[in-house]
Amino acid sequence: MNITGDEKFKKVGEIHCKSFKERLEKEIDVDHHDLGFLYSLSCVAGYKLTGNIEMRDTALKAADKLITRYKELGEFIQAWGAIDDSNSYRLIIDCMLNLPLLYWASEITGNSKYADIAKKHAATSAKTIIREDSSTYHTYYFDLETGAPKKGVTAQGYSDDSAWSRGQSWGIYGFPLSYIYTKNSEYLDKAEKLTNFFLNRLPDDYIAYWDLIFTEGNEQERDSSAVSIAVCGMLEILKHKESEYSEYYKNAVSGIMRSLWENYSTKDTPNSNGILLHAVYGKPQNGGVDECCIWGDYYYMEALMRLSTDWKLYW
Repeated sequence: MNITGDEKFKKVGEIHCKSFKERLEKEIDVDHHDLGFLYSLSCVAGYKLTGNIEMRDTALKAADKLITRYKELGEFIQAWGAIDDSNSYRLIIDCMLNLPLLYWASEITGNSKYADIAKKHAATSAKTIIREDSSTYHTYYFDLETGAPKKGVTAQGYSDDSAWSRGQSWGIYGFPLSYIYTKNSEYLDKAEKLTNFFLNRLPDDYIAYWDLIFTEGNEQERDSSAVSIAVCGMLEILKHKESEYSEYYKNAVSGIMRSLWENYSTKDTPNSNGILLHAVYGKPQNGGVDECCIWGDYYYMEALMRLSTDWKLYW
């Protein structure tokens, strides 16, 4: 509604937020770290747009639920699994996008505990999940007894030594979001390095393969969602830092968005249930391969709004 002025979108958003409130109250699939993804773009966004107190309170309860996964030993938010399971004692790079919910919760409540956890998780991620060449691990394990870093591996990438494309893009966008709240310039520097690694491995049409180990000429599937996320990250970097890479990023944004529209959108596929074609959820699991996906559609739309309107950040 904020863009179109059409009341129907506001009504749909309100229904959506009520269902997310019920999801928390009934503990429906909330034992994981992705509550930031879910509640920042539903209830936090709804509260910022409408001032709805119920949405605010629901988002705060989601933040309370999220911090129950914080582990003092290792200083990170555990991604999945039972808290006392050594096989699940790990973070994943995706979680950088969950942290804004916690930063926001501290701003709203005046209680620093949420932001303190977010800052510690961001610092731990910066130290462990980024390799020396600025590629990234998907997930990183810690010792259950001591919290010591153990090893980086993958779940959705090609191999433990490769760079899963969407994981790299989560870092490209996630670290600038933590910069907004912490003003730690290290996060912008790291985001630039992650971006350069990403862009240097794109094929000629600017759309990444599902893992960055694959380059031009492969028959592997692309991941349109990965580049959509990366565009949002680059646009956020450009808001906060002028550097030798700025023009390079602007040109990359233009090339990616044009390619997505011309070759990967559903403009010529009227019966599709998505906006972008050719995304990959988890190739190793043979899940969601070469399909539309909801997060790809979202970040594509966010990128379009960033480029065409005075869009306000919901993260």
